[in-house]
Amino acid sequence: MAGSLTACRCEQPAAAETAARQLEPAAAEAVRAYAAKTRADADRFAAVLEDIATNGVPDPEQCTPWEELREAHLTRLAAQRPAVA
Repeated sequence: MAGSLTACRCEQPAAAETAARQLEPAAAEAVRAYAAKTRADADRFAAVLEDIATNGVPDPEQCTPWEELREAHLTRLAAQRPAVA
């Protein structure tokens, strides 16, 4: 029964099939930019969590309601993009 734990080598892909393909320089740069943005977003989120852990949850009366934040953001977006007629 000990022999049943080993995998059949004939089912493994050939080395050439598993080799990584290089990205075009522009694609590689786009992936790096996305990674940097994702890392920055995660760092910002972690900082907020650390602040909450240190100082506690903020008083809701002193916070801006999410509806106001949403409307302000939508207003900024609308100002950046002209209306379609």
